[in-house]
Amino acid sequence: MIQHIPSLYIGNSAFKGRGVYTSAEIQAGDLIEICPVIVCNEEDLPLIHKTRLHDYYFLWGEEEEKCAIALGYGSLYNHSYNPNARYEVDFDEKVIRFYALSTIKAGGEITVNYNGDWQDQNPVWFDK
Repeated sequence: MIQHIPSLYIGNSAFKGRGVYTSAEIQAGDLIEICPVIVCNEEDLPLIHKTRLHDYYFLWGEEEEKCAIALGYGSLYNHSYNPNARYEVDFDEKVIRFYALSTIKAGGEITVNYNGDWQDQNPVWFDK
């Protein structure tokens, strides 16, 4: 099973620190990456808020009562309200899959909407 397309790399993102980029064009609908996750239990979630991992975790579980840290590039995709990629969580397989929403040109940064639903325009925590 492919874990990620070979063109992915980490680069500096203007005003956002590091970000995930592609060195080759990605087509809409393409699978970009499958990230295994480390699932943390419900008791760990408040503790993560006190660490640097606060900005890198995903809510996890049917009730979003847990959290997960994505391995691979998964926790490094930057946020956009107009993303060019989306993600799907798979609780059974303990993975997050990232897919292109539109064509992403070579050299382009890959972004997702942190709200989970790529069309959700509600402010995320750092915009409130």
